[in-house]
Amino acid sequence: MHRTPRPRLRGPAAALAAVALLGGVLTTGATAQAAPRAEGQLTDLVNPFIGTQNEGNTYPGASVPFGMVQLSPDTGHNTGYDYAENHIRGFSAVHLSGVGCGLGGDLPTLPTTGDITQTDYAKYAAEFSHDDEKASPGYYKVGLKTGIDAELTASSRTGVQRYTFPATDKANVLLNAGQSLHRTLSSKVEILDNRTVRTAITGSGFCQGTKAYTVYTITRFDRPFTTSGTWNGDTVTEGSKVSSAAGERNGAWLRFDTGNDRTVEATTALSYVDAKGAALNLRAEGGRSFDRVERAAQRSWEDRLDDVKAQGGSDELRRTFYSSLYRSFLAPNVGSDVDGRYTGWDQKTHHAKSFTYYQNWSLWDTYRTQAQLLSLLAPRESRDMAISVLRIDAESGWLPKWGYGTVETNIMTGDPVTPFLTNAYQQGLLKGYEEEAYRALKKNADGVPPTDSAPVGREANVQYLKDGFAPYIKDRPHAKPGDSDFDHGASATLEYALSDAMLGEMARDLGHDADAKRYEDRAQNYRKIFDPSTGFFRARDASGAFTGPADPAQSEGFHEGTSWQYQWLVPQDLPGMVGLIGGKDAANQRLDSFFAYDKLLADPAKTAREVWVNGPYAYYNADKYNPQNEPDLIAPYTYLSTGQPWKTTDVVHAALTLFTDAPTGMTGNDDLGTMSAWMVLSSIGVFPVQPGTDTWGLSTPAFERVDLTLDRRYYPHGSFTVKAPGTSDVDRYIQSASVDGAAQSRTYLTTEDIRSARSLAFTVGSAPSAWGTSPADAPPALG
Repeated sequence: MHRTPRPRLRGPAAALAAVALLGGVLTTGATAQAAPRAEGQLTDLVNPFIGTQNEGNTYPGASVPFGMVQLSPDTGHNTGYDYAENHIRGFSAVHLSGVGCGLGGDLPTLPTTGDITQTDYAKYAAEFSHDDEKASPGYYKVGLKTGIDAELTASSRTGVQRYTFPATDKANVLLNAGQSLHRTLSSKVEILDNRTVRTAITGSGFCQGTKAYTVYTITRFDRPFTTSGTWNGDTVTEGSKVSSAAGERNGAWLRFDTGNDRTVEATTALSYVDAKGAALNLRAEGGRSFDRVERAAQRSWEDRLDDVKAQGGSDELRRTFYSSLYRSFLAPNVGSDVDGRYTGWDQKTHHAKSFTYYQNWSLWDTYRTQAQLLSLLAPRESRDMAISVLRIDAESGWLPKWGYGTVETNIMTGDPVTPFLTNAYQQGLLKGYEEEAYRALKKNADGVPPTDSAPVGREANVQYLKDGFAPYIKDRPHAKPGDSDFDHGASATLEYALSDAMLGEMARDLGHDADAKRYEDRAQNYRKIFDPSTGFFRARDASGAFTGPADPAQSEGFHEGTSWQYQWLVPQDLPGMVGLIGGKDAANQRLDSFFAYDKLLADPAKTAREVWVNGPYAYYNADKYNPQNEPDLIAPYTYLSTGQPWKTTDVVHAALTLFTDAPTGMTGNDDLGTMSAWMVLSSIGVFPVQPGTDTWGLSTPAFERVDLTLDRRYYPHGSFTVKAPGTSDVDRYIQSASVDGAAQSRTYLTTEDIRSARSLAFTVGSAPSAWGTSPADAPPALG
């Protein structure tokens, strides 16, 4: 998910130097480094600073896979950390990787020295240099120009900080409860004893405002502080133990004497339930030294990364690949406490029995790539994530669209929860929950949430079910906070139709044949917004008339894109879409124009940076592929359905050059691992071309060999290997393919193919071949 441009943009991506195909690196001044690790570990290859400049909006701080806590520095950028800035306001406990608006940043904590004279973190922020900054999975360190070194690490529900102060009797730690990355509605701090501080922080925000949520924290220091106090607004009160505020600055400060012992360690536990939950989480996961927690965090990341062993490729490609894999495991996040309690979307306390409850759902983004990657590499967690989404429906009455913590934000449009859950079903993750999931999805697909509930769901569903399209109604007042499907009627229609197709597949599998037929028919509604006079999709108003500019590059009613970009978002029926365009020859001509294919062949990296990408938030007024935003993520694989699969490889490999191992090495917002998962899957050569199904399209891998370790409960062989000996910038065209030695002419696999086989092998060469060009080789239309 991406939002509107902001003045923080540091220059268009087009100004960046071109890099060699699949091998280049961009540097921007002094570059912070990954922290050194033991010899030969995959965590050595991860650079958490990738995406921290040019609006990738990633964070470099410490977390564990899917952890509740993401302890990371905030520099003043509205989503947390911007590599171009040089002051740290605090190390806060909650971040989401790659979001487009301010979210999280709760309890920024900063070590200082001297008297407490400022209570605004923009004023007491500490200067730093990237020369004194390091990061690796589960660890972050920075030397502040105040003479203090700060180190961060994390467990699932706690963040641990270690400060090394100069020798002084005024070494302070500031716990800021009243400022965050979003709007803080109220806060309370309590100094419980000479080692412990408790807070309750209620916040709201994220792009257009949301319902409020509360996060509870408790921070325990490894040594007593000599004195302490609180602040409220501009007033600093030594000796005060409690302070509350409604939207004003509010916090606690603790002072230590570091004349003999210069280090101070602090462990902060979170809970979205209550203070008791935070205390239980601290008791369960706290009490360990910084070094022990850091080693455990590093082991957890090494275990995750070690499930994907890539051989071949340049050093730069390997670093970029494993950094992308790392970011793919950062979310969703644990939402339940160690006792299983969690706050549901009805704002009541519930208990997760036999599963871990997860939260934070950027579904418009993740349903296209990250959900499928996690279903492959983390199926147990993916199962619990899907069950968590079902609990949202059971407890609040409706499925989510973009959920943060315990509330719905209604950011983005369409119906992304359907392909998310049907993917879980098709991957075999919903055994025992099939009918519950189907009932929830059917309610979502056939109705609209009531006015007194927070979600908007399929907001334009009444009109869609009646007329076959969601109308584009310009300047229509929003009924609820967030985005509106009526603002983006054309793209909402395409998203609804895609979801109908995926739900129809599930209905057919479960024996709901009448429903299946109904949804399969609705999956053809993409045709209702096709304008024969232009040959492109086009928005229609409430009366049914086509509206907005006829030029498909200037079109209206498409969310973060144009008609040129959305025309390929018909994965359920690409043969039908190709027919509307005028057949395969016409479709291939249009695809070649879309990808600037002639320029691409002449200079892939330059075309990617100067033709495709024109700035981190340049979504509109374009007739070219936009690899930095979600609507086009599947587009390169359209060639699999038009008889020219080698062009998929050409486009994919050019797009991969946009991912580098420098701070500028992300193509737009990462969106909770969406773009990173695209990079990982496309590099392996297996990609979910029909999101919400079990279909995986094929392209030439970027590596000679990738060995996947898989969960035997879902994949009986426990492994799957993709091989492409000799693959390179030149030898990148598939000549033949085989599965366990048997010839594979199809340009796709199914999940069952991956379960039943041990290996997929490609023979590659320097020129396109006839492999995969038969109509029977293309991914089939659904229904």
